[in-house]
Amino acid sequence: MDQLNTTVLLRCKTVFAYCLFFLTFFFLPPSGVWSVGGLEVTTGKVSLIEAVNGSTVLLPCNYHSCIGIKNLFFKWTFRNNGSEQCEKYFTWKYLCEGNIPAEKIEPTYSISHDRVTFVGSSTTSNISILLWNITFEDEGQYICFARNPKEKNRNHSAVLTLRVVDQMKEVDNTLTVIIVSALGGVIGLVVIIMVIKALVVHFLLKDDEKNKECLVTSSGNDNTENGLSGAKADNKGTPKA
Repeated sequence: MDQLNTTVLLRCKTVFAYCLFFLTFFFLPPSGVWSVGGLEVTTGKVSLIEAVNGSTVLLPCNYHSCIGIKNLFFKWTFRNNGSEQCEKYFTWKYLCEGNIPAEKIEPTYSISHDRVTFVGSSTTSNISILLWNITFEDEGQYICFARNPKEKNRNHSAVLTLRVVDQMKEVDNTLTVIIVSALGGVIGLVVIIMVIKALVVHFLLKDDEKNKECLVTSSGNDNTENGLSGAKADNKGTPKA
């Protein structure tokens, strides 16, 4: 009896293993991870921002979730440039953190930096911040972090790099000016040629018309003179009665 139960159990395990393999092979995505419409955090298309020392800069961050949010936790942290040779010289600072209870409900937040202002809104899925009166010490990476409990607390983040400069680089427009000037000169030359051509054609047409008028007039005069000569000849040839 025990041997029979063991055999049945082994067969059940074998069938279960085959079923699991079948489901995994045919229904698991190519990446090997079961996928649902999860949370996405982004800082936009630009990952590097240059700003002038002493100015105010917007650090953008937006989130999106296909399955919705509930008690979404978010925070902003800063890591300075430090030393590339030694990780311990990097310093981390918490700038802002908050919670969004649900969609379309405005977040509650706390700020840990005296020059940071939260400007986000849940109506636009926006958790951006403003950094005022920036200095060279503000150079580094800014991490926008979010966690959605509806995704079993999976972590998501996006990184934005800030570079502080004395003044914005002036774009050298010399080449552009040369190209535009050359194009303008070519266009102007073409216009002048077209005008000259039109004037030449106009005067040529006028000369042709005058020549035609002269030919018509000359032909008329010749015909008149020929008519008069014929009449005179007829008069001379008529005998007197």
